[in-house]
Amino acid sequence: MSIVAIVGRPNVGKSTFFNRLIQRREAIVDSVSGVTRDRHYGKTDWNGKEFSVIDTGGYVKGSDDVFEEQIDKQVELAIEEADAIIFMVDVESGVTGMDEDVATLLRRQSKPVFLAINKVDNAMREENAVEFYSLGLGDYYTIASISGSGTGDLLDALVEVLPEKEEVEESILPRFAVVGRPNAGKSSFINALIGEDRYIVTDIAGTTRDSIDTKYNRFGFEFNLVDTAGIRRKSKVKEDLEFYSVMRSVRAIEHCDVCLVVLDATRGFDGQVQNIFWLAERNKKGIVILVNKWDLVEKENKTMREYEKMIRQEMEPFTDVPIVFISALTKQRVYKAIETAVKVFENRTKRIKTSVLNDYMLPVIEATPPPATKGKYIKIKYCMQLPTPHPQFAFFCNLPQYVKDPYRRFIENKLREEFDFEGVPVAVYFRKK
Repeated sequence: MSIVAIVGRPNVGKSTFFNRLIQRREAIVDSVSGVTRDRHYGKTDWNGKEFSVIDTGGYVKGSDDVFEEQIDKQVELAIEEADAIIFMVDVESGVTGMDEDVATLLRRQSKPVFLAINKVDNAMREENAVEFYSLGLGDYYTIASISGSGTGDLLDALVEVLPEKEEVEESILPRFAVVGRPNAGKSSFINALIGEDRYIVTDIAGTTRDSIDTKYNRFGFEFNLVDTAGIRRKSKVKEDLEFYSVMRSVRAIEHCDVCLVVLDATRGFDGQVQNIFWLAERNKKGIVILVNKWDLVEKENKTMREYEKMIRQEMEPFTDVPIVFISALTKQRVYKAIETAVKVFENRTKRIKTSVLNDYMLPVIEATPPPATKGKYIKIKYCMQLPTPHPQFAFFCNLPQYVKDPYRRFIENKLREEFDFEGVPVAVYFRKK
């Protein structure tokens, strides 16, 4: 599929135009410049031709800001990936030095470049657009990304130059969401895994603001990897942008198959990480705990064992979760983390035949039946796995209302012992036969 990159200096309306193209609010839009930091991908089609769109951060050459330096690298990477480029400028501010810097960068490219002058919503601004000829990029297109005015002509010209590519039938891939509190090393982990600086990484918490998909296809594994913004307590979320980012991260958890919960080894399995863990558990997602920055911890013979024991105590009663100690900086065990996540996904989608389930569970229940309540005996005759996306089991008996939680947990533990549901919440229900 062809790729189109939208580039330009900060605050010219790139994200608004991106959202219009993909017809949903994916990229964050705000009057504060520099809101988009990572490359953000979406799909759209025009005149029957489908293509991918990349929304980039604002390009600022020579800035001392640590974010701006990283954003510029992201813009350059997006340009390299793209088949065509939309260079967006703002008619209200006219030609600026930053526009000229971007134009200089684009004139070196052999790829088609479309100059889009945004915020042209009246005849006077149409006249003011003439000055953008000075950028040396030829003809331009006047648009208003908020209303959509002029975008049709731009897209007509764009799809004419996009190369014809073979359409590959896409399969529904598993989604692995990398979640955690700010500055735990989520983006560094993904960068280490895919072998390129796809996501901006700084020492400042909250660098990632969007939840972004990356298709991973290496070493026999294929899935979508989702980087998310850090999630912290509501009382700490002060600005609107962070609120939207946190909401998007929560949505990423709700729509994924496996959550890779990244925690900072120097901070431990603290309250906020536990909140994220239990959010994933309530949504019945597969879970892998990744203890990042393990290279910074002073170790003795039993350090890892004691650390793991501490985490499992905090996770009770759901302790059947894999814990992998990694370092995104040194790439220690990052591939082990993915192997573990794939195994958890397989556990989550596992189907147990009804005959196999009954052959194992009924003798277990006969040997250890539910305790009698009020002189009444509970008889479980049959069980089956329900046809749901995550493991749920129904046990049919005469008096389901008298089965207590301790026995429910006993049944769950027996299921885990025999059928290996590590990392996956298991739901057990008792139903009237």
